[in-house]
Amino acid sequence: MASIAEFSKEPKYTIKVLSERTGVRPVTLRAWERRYDLLDPDRLDNNYRLYSERDIEIVRWITHRLDDGLSISNAVREYKGLRGEGIWPEALPTVLVPQPSKTPQHPPNVYAEKLFEALTSRNEVEAKNIVDTIQSMFDLKVIFFEIFYPCLYEIGEAWYRGEIRIATEHYASAYIRGILLNLLQAFPIYSAAPTLLIGCAPEEFHEIAPLMLSVLLRREGYQVEFLGADLPIDDLVAYAEDVSPEMIILSAGFEETAYPLRSFQAKLNQLSTKPIFGFGGRYFNENPEERREFEGVFLGESLDEAIDNVHNLLDE
Repeated sequence: MASIAEFSKEPKYTIKVLSERTGVRPVTLRAWERRYDLLDPDRLDNNYRLYSERDIEIVRWITHRLDDGLSISNAVREYKGLRGEGIWPEALPTVLVPQPSKTPQHPPNVYAEKLFEALTSRNEVEAKNIVDTIQSMFDLKVIFFEIFYPCLYEIGEAWYRGEIRIATEHYASAYIRGILLNLLQAFPIYSAAPTLLIGCAPEEFHEIAPLMLSVLLRREGYQVEFLGADLPIDDLVAYAEDVSPEMIILSAGFEETAYPLRSFQAKLNQLSTKPIFGFGGRYFNENPEERREFEGVFLGESLDEAIDNVHNLLDE
């Protein structure tokens, strides 16, 4: 296994990238620098910090020791003790989330069309090539909102028109779901961050949007558990009592799947931790007058709005 010393010291990453790669929020990183002199980033003329691959590995090592039960002061003391003896800790194994590194050859809609053709013809090799290409060119939000979403929408429309079989639609959805799950697991988990449970209302099986939200919120540094489709309310309340999340987010696309959520916040309020209930999905987007009937917080009509509202609720 490589030691941290083998990673580049070249300063090239902003604190936002450092946060995304480690799961530690920028405010925490700044506090660690100020209180414990953990990192010594380069500074540009505008005072922006720039970090290296080595800095990323140091922070990942520290968070791993926090997960083992050490306090931040003891974890830093252990790290500095090793360095004082001339020892570099071993870097942690990781599955790196691809970072955009190339200039796009085409706009996102072209790749959405290419992915549509690959998936509807069940050409998995070509689909993988397309996904590898877009991950080297676009941020996750562009990939999700401007490539995956339009592709899946067109696949659903093609099935509705009778141009493809339902099995093909399921194949395409499962393929993209697999990519999203891999991305979710690639981001590090920071145990000190707020815990969020995300999934679908009872008998709701459209899970791509809440899964995308899970990936983006874990990239923001939250500790996210994606629970999937069709979550029974009473079981979820019991699970929340065990886990003590700060927030639970559920998606509903239809009136019959949204209805059981009316009493969900009231049930959560009976728990000692009283998690915040956030909701969204197609039903609430199409029926804005119904939102006030649900106790909880409507998170917005888009994933971007949902992320902003989660920040506002939990940071507050």
